[in-house]
Amino acid sequence: MRTRYRIERRALGGLALAVVAGARIGVAQSLDRVSFHTNWRAQAEQGGYYQAVAAGIYRRHGIECELRQGGPQLDPVRLMLSGRVDMIMSNGFQALTYVRENVPALTIAAMMQKDPQVLMTHAGNGIESFEDMRGKPILVGSGGRVTYWPFLKSRFGFTDAQVRPYTFNLQPFLVDRMAIQQGFISSEPLSARQAGASPRSFLIADAGYENYQTTIDIQRSVMEQKAEVVQRFVTASIEGWTEYMKAQDIEAANRLIIRDNPDMTEERIAYAIRAMNGAGIVVSGDATTLGVGAMTDARWERFYNTMRDAGVYPAGLDFRRGYDLRFVNKRAGL
Repeated sequence: MRTRYRIERRALGGLALAVVAGARIGVAQSLDRVSFHTNWRAQAEQGGYYQAVAAGIYRRHGIECELRQGGPQLDPVRLMLSGRVDMIMSNGFQALTYVRENVPALTIAAMMQKDPQVLMTHAGNGIESFEDMRGKPILVGSGGRVTYWPFLKSRFGFTDAQVRPYTFNLQPFLVDRMAIQQGFISSEPLSARQAGASPRSFLIADAGYENYQTTIDIQRSVMEQKAEVVQRFVTASIEGWTEYMKAQDIEAANRLIIRDNPDMTEERIAYAIRAMNGAGIVVSGDATTLGVGAMTDARWERFYNTMRDAGVYPAGLDFRRGYDLRFVNKRAGL
């Protein structure tokens, strides 16, 4: 006889969400629904969240999670503030911007200890360091001009005269052996290799750029009202990321990524995981002792001071209002 199952759905933010495929839950167990919006189309750089869905980790923690992928016409911050999504994927700059603009939101976990942003050039062209890039043209996107670029100007003496517009088209890089362009260590170098180039990547994080990436952000009122549910979501996400970076039993997660973003391939996903592991994007620094998702007051203070000195944020900003450590640093997944 077929057993009937019923799932009671309780939305974290009062949202009506779709059921995520996974293990069946018995009558006695209910799930709290949580919607999470990523910052771009599905890819390995979001893989830990997909692993937590595919492997049933969210469900084991009593969460029914709806992942919503980002895109060029979407504004996750606005969706979060309007209550149309519970939490979003963001970065350290956004957390400090919440404080500067007096927005009632904050960061509660950081899945990437290192920002994967790189400057990429061609191997063998004499550029061996960031210092060697001083005075040379660099292809920089509009977002980079207000984030990592001020850091590079402050740290290495770069100037705005070096900036050339980057339109996410690889062709200008491929035709110029002296070209320098922005990219993610987990993405653009593979595209360059596939096109026949021999790229060399310089990770800006390794030069002292301490921006947290792939953060979990939430409205302050929701965090306070639903702290227990939020804790379970964060813990499950951390466990998902810990599993995903081991690259074992992640086939189901990768299928979900490709389902959501058909432009993604197994090759690109595998490369991204290798690149992230090789550079310590997720597991390095504080995460090695406190667990994936770790954040510390000292790291936030250094990042704020660096970007304040670079002219991005004003002096005297109460940067500690931009984050909360209560949900992380519990060695989850270790």
